Amino acid sequence: MIELSPLEKWSPNNKRLEINTIDAHTGGEPLRIIINGFPKLNGNSVLAKRNHLAQEFDYLRKAIMLEPRGHADMYGALIVEPENKGSDFGVIFMHNEGYSTGCGHAVIAISTVLVETGIINVIEPETEINMDVPSGTIKSYVKVKNNKVNSVRFLNVPSFVELLDASISIPGLSIINYDLAYGGAYYAIVKGEDVGLNSELSKMSEFVDIGMKIKNNIIQDIKIEHPIMQEMNFLYGTIFTFDPIDNNNHSRNVCVFANGEVDRSPTGTGVSARAAIHYARNEIKMREMLTIESIIGSTFNVSVVEESKIGSLDAVIPEVVGSANIVGRNTFWVDSTDDIAQGFMLR
Repeated sequence: MIELSPLEKWSPNNKRLEINTIDAHTGGEPLRIIINGFPKLNGNSVLAKRNHLAQEFDYLRKAIMLEPRGHADMYGALIVEPENKGSDFGVIFMHNEGYSTGCGHAVIAISTVLVETGIINVIEPETEINMDVPSGTIKSYVKVKNNKVNSVRFLNVPSFVELLDASISIPGLSIINYDLAYGGAYYAIVKGEDVGLNSELSKMSEFVDIGMKIKNNIIQDIKIEHPIMQEMNFLYGTIFTFDPIDNNNHSRNVCVFANGEVDRSPTGTGVSARAAIHYARNEIKMREMLTIESIIGSTFNVSVVEESKIGSLDAVIPEVVGSANIVGRNTFWVDSTDDIAQGFMLR
């Protein structure tokens, strides 16, 4: 048997870019947190830094999100300087298509990682973290015992309903009824049974095909205008809702977002959008908790904890609760002589 232990200290002798990450998951949804290897970004805001990254260094996103280092459903986060004086740091979210405006599962995972690794000063039983993200400032509260994170709750940005009981005619699907709401990103919410889907029996490819068809047709049909932030003016994903598999839960979410990614978690920004819809319909009361399942059965709790305004629109502040786990640490090399160093995506 050959001796493999020398590989622990091996490093390539030709010059390669090295990127280090810590990987975690929230309810099964991956998060790759970049420790180093990315350049310092210019700009006084998270959005400005994100724009600099997208314009000058997008090949780095592709390199660690896509194959062969990632996969079609990988998700990532880059920690940057905060833009607000009271915040601890800023976050740029990334995925297979580009960059997100908000991400609840990432907030939960980042909070968990930074507390368990000792980067954030830990206060038991609950540590408060303030992070600036493209959609605003998020407050997370990490429940800690003996330096181990039990769960994370966070207060999301103001979430609101754009359209209730809207409809659109889509070739091959007939007339689809949907709600449109914002929870840090815009989602079209559709009953899965209305388009012939079953959360237990349908294939992933069916969710992706129908979800993207609905998303792309709505994009062509309506113009989305966020009340105060034009950077948010796009439809991020389609959420299919179902009856829960576990009768103790409220419902099940299957979210298709970006370029056909399927969220393994219930989607933090997605359950926030749904909370805004249920509250607008008087289907839930203030602080009434909903437990929502994901496609794999993991759950988030969501409730409305405050009424708010965003521009002239009525909005709510959702609180989302979930948990995450650290799964590994990675060192990636990007070789300039590698023809596919920037990654590729297969479905």
